[in-house]
Amino acid sequence: MGLLEGKRALIIGVASDRSIAWGIAQAMRREGAELAFTYQNERLRERVEKYAAQVGSEITVPCDVSSDQEIQAVFEHLDDYWDHLDILVHSVAYAPKEELEGEYLENVTRAGFLMAHEISSYSFTALADAARPMMQGRKGAMLTLSYIGAVRAMPNYNVMGVAKASLEANVRYMAASLGPEGIRVNAISAGPIRTLAASGIKGLKDFLKHVEQNAPLRRNVTIEEVGNAAAFLCSDYASAITGEITYVDCGYNSVGAV
Repeated sequence: MGLLEGKRALIIGVASDRSIAWGIAQAMRREGAELAFTYQNERLRERVEKYAAQVGSEITVPCDVSSDQEIQAVFEHLDDYWDHLDILVHSVAYAPKEELEGEYLENVTRAGFLMAHEISSYSFTALADAARPMMQGRKGAMLTLSYIGAVRAMPNYNVMGVAKASLEANVRYMAASLGPEGIRVNAISAGPIRTLAASGIKGLKDFLKHVEQNAPLRRNVTIEEVGNAAAFLCSDYASAITGEITYVDCGYNSVGAV
């Protein structure tokens, strides 16, 4: 029997078959979970429906996470299929591309700062609050994705690093808020991966090479490995783990001078 047999999981953020969210979806399905997905807009609908079918799901729902109305509608729609929800996976982040290069103060703007925080951090809070009623009494688990740029100044990461720091604090406050209801909240801080979202970060190729040369395992992490860690953290085997940021990065975060 799989780690997630009998569990139902909603995956937010699948955009391509190279996305971390897709690696998580595949691992969760392998471990027995039923899955549902959201897609950002009509342009992505057909693509996400195709991925959903590959893991035996017919449930795909539109969701622009900047809209409280669309977030609420997700769970109203999901309620037509399921009477409960066990797992919420949040894999959404965005900042204006022009702010993800060069020196931080020269490129950050008020509008970009607010947008990065709204999409990358606050959306997790809004989704969690909307999901809460369907997770009552379920020993639920919520998971989001962070990056070492939340705690280290990284070249070209800029305002996204600040937003990820907000997200990691969000995890801790949400864990404290939802813990009395038996709902756990965690994050995975994954190493750099050549995803669609990461392609917007200038110098990604050089950093991937740097990690490969200096991480203790001398390689980069894969979406499959992140997916495996996510499946564990959202399973009952991790029932006492909440409010944690777990690094899945081949050990790169543990290295000092290299």
